[in-house]
Amino acid sequence: MAKNTNPSLKNMIMYSVYVRNHGENGSFKDVEKDLQRIKELGTDIVWLMPIHTIGVKNKKGSLGCPYAIENYREVNPEYGTLEDFKSLIESTHALGMKLIIDVVYNHTSPDSWLVKNHPEYFYKTENGSMGNKVGDWTDIVDLDYNNKELWSYQIETLKYWVFLGVDGFRCDVASLLPLDFWLKARAELTDINPDTIWLAESVHPEFMLTMRKNGFAGLSDSELYQAFDITYDYDVHAEYLGYMQGKLSLKEYISRVSFQEAIYPENYVKLRFLENHDQPRAKKLIPDEEALNIWTGFFYFQKGCALLYAGQEAQNTNTPSLFDIDKVDWSGIKEDYIELLKVLADIKRKPIMSKGFYEIYTDSSKDVIIASYESKQSKLIGIFNVAKEQGDICLSIPDGEYTNLIDKNKLLVKGGKLELANKPIIIEV
Repeated sequence: MAKNTNPSLKNMIMYSVYVRNHGENGSFKDVEKDLQRIKELGTDIVWLMPIHTIGVKNKKGSLGCPYAIENYREVNPEYGTLEDFKSLIESTHALGMKLIIDVVYNHTSPDSWLVKNHPEYFYKTENGSMGNKVGDWTDIVDLDYNNKELWSYQIETLKYWVFLGVDGFRCDVASLLPLDFWLKARAELTDINPDTIWLAESVHPEFMLTMRKNGFAGLSDSELYQAFDITYDYDVHAEYLGYMQGKLSLKEYISRVSFQEAIYPENYVKLRFLENHDQPRAKKLIPDEEALNIWTGFFYFQKGCALLYAGQEAQNTNTPSLFDIDKVDWSGIKEDYIELLKVLADIKRKPIMSKGFYEIYTDSSKDVIIASYESKQSKLIGIFNVAKEQGDICLSIPDGEYTNLIDKNKLLVKGGKLELANKPIIIEV
């Protein structure tokens, strides 16, 4: 089993914020002012993309990438002061939410505090200079975890933020660091806060294998579950995009998703998302309103923690630049979509969605996804007509009238068949 994983994480909604582009001033105070609205979307966990000072050397864009960190133990003055950050933590907690921050431990900026003070902590290329193992990451240099003194420094840094009140960490490219480091970090932080949330950005399988081929660390999701609560959904993401681009069938994608049930620990948690800061906006991939609603329903219904990337609720099509000021456009907010998100968040809280036996498959003749959670007492079924098919589908439930939990409309199952609709359907049996 995944170690120490809290099953309630499968009932939760995570909201991702890039402080620089979130509000008028791109500050901690802007985010703090927006917390009530974020909470009302059903959010349980606020994830702040890197909040630390950014390196200048080899920087990308006008302001540099937040993942090219200059100092792990300082906040970016562009966002405000440390006191501003503490206030944001306190306000998040006051609303009953948790706050996690990005941990970028694979690399730093080439002019980081660690480069200047501990050059021995860094990976060296064949010519003896600092560099990185991924060629297009030109604004960073990689750390070398063969140096155990680096482990101590990094873990002490994590403790610093936990003592400030941070509730957990989203660990950037976690697959590229040694598993023993993550295990040690988790063990030591558990002594401070056993409820610390550990989210791993696990990588695409092709990336993992490339790293291994070149002699570097490339942890699989199964390995990461020994130290982490949640991993990314990238192990099925290529199939998702393949279906969206018309290159793969829906059955190929959903079969891959279903396979997760057999290859991961029983209590595994995935981060389920339609978009994130590295991927295209959902509205750009799915411009049709009805289809977007259906896909949104499906991703919330899947087994795992659901992610909203700031601006998704406003149906943004522009993925904000990481390297420049590129504000989220809030003008596209539609109340019916916001209400859908809130209803889906309420459904996500149902105990059966963290404790029930999960199954997922496609209709044999149509592009329709059917997923279910089952316990001894009840069953929750989701029907997602992602291709807006016509006709009906067969369901293995008793005939009768059911209520769609999404819109409270009545649905009739007759002769084991349910008429399809161009909206997400979730029913209790």
